[in-house]
Amino acid sequence: MRLVVIAKECLPGRVKTRLTPPLSPVEAASLAFVSLQQTLDTVRAVDVHERVLLLDGEPDDLDTRGFHIEAQVGGGLDERIAVAFDARSSPVLLIGMDTPQVSLGMLQSVVDDEVSDAWFGPATDGGFWALGLREPRGDLVRGVAMSRADTGEVQLRRLRRAGLGVRRLPALTDVDRIEDAVAVAHVSAGSPFAAAVRSLGLLARSPQAVSAGR
Repeated sequence: MRLVVIAKECLPGRVKTRLTPPLSPVEAASLAFVSLQQTLDTVRAVDVHERVLLLDGEPDDLDTRGFHIEAQVGGGLDERIAVAFDARSSPVLLIGMDTPQVSLGMLQSVVDDEVSDAWFGPATDGGFWALGLREPRGDLVRGVAMSRADTGEVQLRRLRRAGLGVRRLPALTDVDRIEDAVAVAHVSAGSPFAAAVRSLGLLARSPQAVSAGR
């Protein structure tokens, strides 16, 4: 199996724009960088055939040891994911850069699964953080509208209508908003991401308080 992390370069004003305000564009980009790096570090620990960083932009200061770096194609997110699947003929698990709390155990369990046809990790915002196919097919993703409350539901329906045996992975929270960052930091205490959130002074407040603007 190949593990693919799809990501974009962490440039101010280009990533995590929903964290600004209260964060500055530089702070938001810094948090995105830590999120991505923590994800890469977790993937690096997985016993897998190949690790790929599918990147929109340049790796810059990222530690990408153990990864093959590929450039994303143009087009919408559905097309970029579809092309990543079409380019391969053996099992692929693709994950995003916005769930730094993903664990080694979660990913290794997929790699070791010799039964399922597909793997689907729902995100709590209605999207998905992971999508895997034993027999990669871009047509199963192409045309799915991304960044909507029903994106995950539509994608899962596609897989099931194709007759695939789908294994659902644990639901994770994408770090899109300040309350998401605080919640993820709380469930991944001791991690670099939690330390980064703490350094911004956000962990002094609960996720509920942040959500309420207090």
